[in-house]
Amino acid sequence: MATIHVDIVSAEGQIFSGEAAMVFAPAAMGEIGIAPRHAPLLTTLKPGEVRVQLPGGEEQFFFVGGGAIEIQPHLVTVLADTALRAKDIDEAAAIQAKQRAEEALKNTADKVDAAKLQVELAMAAAQIKALEKLRKIKQ
Repeated sequence: MATIHVDIVSAEGQIFSGEAAMVFAPAAMGEIGIAPRHAPLLTTLKPGEVRVQLPGGEEQFFFVGGGAIEIQPHLVTVLADTALRAKDIDEAAAIQAKQRAEEALKNTADKVDAAKLQVELAMAAAQIKALEKLRKIKQ
């Protein structure tokens, strides 16, 4: 079986490095699937879930808070603004952050503040969605 090497890194350090059969990522224009020998591509990522399908069929899930992805035929490099293993996400904190951002968004008229709150809201919602997907798979 052909594989592709995957590196997921953020400012905090390397989160994952290994071989994969397939990788799925939240690109700016929609989710992309990356198989071995994929055409070269460089694009931005939006907050969401990166799914790494290992050669044995197991999947690993990671949350990225945006960033960039570089794809070469035998290498995928995810350069994330922030990255966490999905199992390490603090669900209570994500829910609280989402609620705080929603409340603050209702009470702001400043466009700059509103844009910042939209980003916070998108990050929290993406973390919650990643946790929900992880729960469904474990059942």
